[in-house]
Amino acid sequence: MENVMLEYATMDRQLNHYMQAIEATVNQIKQDTPEVVPDLKVLVKEKFTALESRNSDSDLQRHEKYKHFKEQLKDMRKQSGLQTDADEATEQIDEDIAVTQSQMKFFCPITQVEMKRPVRNKVCGHAYEEEAILKMIQRQEQKKKKARCPEIGCDHFDVKRSDLVPDEALKRRIDSQNKQSRTHLHS
Repeated sequence: MENVMLEYATMDRQLNHYMQAIEATVNQIKQDTPEVVPDLKVLVKEKFTALESRNSDSDLQRHEKYKHFKEQLKDMRKQSGLQTDADEATEQIDEDIAVTQSQMKFFCPITQVEMKRPVRNKVCGHAYEEEAILKMIQRQEQKKKKARCPEIGCDHFDVKRSDLVPDEALKRRIDSQNKQSRTHLHS
């Protein structure tokens, strides 16, 4: 499964490089306005090859969807108790910070309230409360503007309804944490 995600990240990177190469070629043609139009296929291929030559495998490890996949895999292992030695060593981080960070993921960046119906943005990977993000998109559409991802530091500036998918794994984690909290309160 991990190899499939890395393959996806590779294809996504190639597609982005191809689009960048086409865009750069079109811009170059517009600026130069040559008498004879050069072979666009060759120009695009040259630019694409130049972009691809800068690739490294470590770039794939930083791909947003790959990181999200690894995070979900880790969470699923943690929930099912299948932690490896490496995971256990990582888990020795200051527990208070880890708990705080995990709880922060359960809060909608728009409402600052724990999510009940989380949806995940397929483009940037961030999660929001469904009702809140849909209202935000609607308000921006009424102003004829694009909705920007409300997560601090995210540069995704065109959130669409079609980019949002229910995040059942996150919902289960929230429900599980709430169930544990209630159990500890009654103990």
